[in-house]
Amino acid sequence: MATKTYLAGDLGGTKTLLCIYEEIDGHLKQAHANRYRSADWQNLESMLRHFLDQTPDNLPTPVSGCIAVAGPVHQGRAKLTNLPWQMTEQSLSEVTGVQQLELVNDFAVLIHGLAHFSDQQQLVLQLGRDRSTPAAAGADNGPVAILGAGTGLGMARGLPTAGGWLAIPSEGGHREFAPRSDAEWELAQWLKQDLGLQRLSIERIVSGTGLGHVMNWLLNRQLDLQHSLRACAHAWRTIAAGQPGYQDLPAITGKAAAAGDPLAAEAMELWLGAYGSAAGDLALQELCIGGLWIGGGTAQKNLDGLRSSQFLEPLRCKGRFRSLIEGMTIRAVIDPEAGLFSAACRARDLAKPGGTLA
Repeated sequence: MATKTYLAGDLGGTKTLLCIYEEIDGHLKQAHANRYRSADWQNLESMLRHFLDQTPDNLPTPVSGCIAVAGPVHQGRAKLTNLPWQMTEQSLSEVTGVQQLELVNDFAVLIHGLAHFSDQQQLVLQLGRDRSTPAAAGADNGPVAILGAGTGLGMARGLPTAGGWLAIPSEGGHREFAPRSDAEWELAQWLKQDLGLQRLSIERIVSGTGLGHVMNWLLNRQLDLQHSLRACAHAWRTIAAGQPGYQDLPAITGKAAAAGDPLAAEAMELWLGAYGSAAGDLALQELCIGGLWIGGGTAQKNLDGLRSSQFLEPLRCKGRFRSLIEGMTIRAVIDPEAGLFSAACRARDLAKPGGTLA
């Protein structure tokens, strides 16, 4: 039987990963991959053309493809959030010669990979009471959900259907932030004033950027405190990322907390609590008895925090529904190429008999 190959892509405003996957003994393996700086290319079509021209001759033409896009996708059309690129499934199919090719939001695409993640791609944070082993998501398990703090707060849901997983994008990270304590209330009021906002979304706090806001608030609350991160916070607020002198306050806060700095540890505790609470709210909203995943760019960097009671207790603290949350299996996605792999999983599903574009 001839080897089938699938085209997968993870397209972002900064970088793009493209890959040809082979299916070997039922498992997807990378056969040819390249990483591109997105801004160096005029459009995705020219990038794909270059990538496919470099593909080894021994690899057959992909039978299907899926490109995860950092932006909204509607009726086969997508616009990149941080680059002036617009693309359609039809134009990409014509360029690549791949007849079945789908564009999917880069967070929603993860739904298609969840059932296929290996132990090397995910880590169990809480094992549901009804499972003796950390089984993968499956059609018999019910709905699933994933959220992840990165630059913002991504969310997506998945529903099992007879034809496979239905991935449903979400902008739930822009829901109103609901303070649970005096400290969170004070932070929310200060942040609305500091940023000139009438309302405060969850991702203003539960995101990588949000951790910087939390640390900046704590420093401003104690202006008489001499602290090593004060100059860093000022640079983070006043210098654009990538410019000389810029300081990555969220990352530096995490390192300072790990090194034992009390104020940075306080920032991490507040951030993890808000993150856990948001995760628990999503678990309730979607009734994701098939599992809840924590992804995003901060997951692998904060595994100790995600395993801790600072994150898990607010996640479980949902009143009369605590027992329901405790029965769910919760995992962290630790594979930096999870989006690319998930796109390959979706491409493979499209090639199956009855596979259709979502």
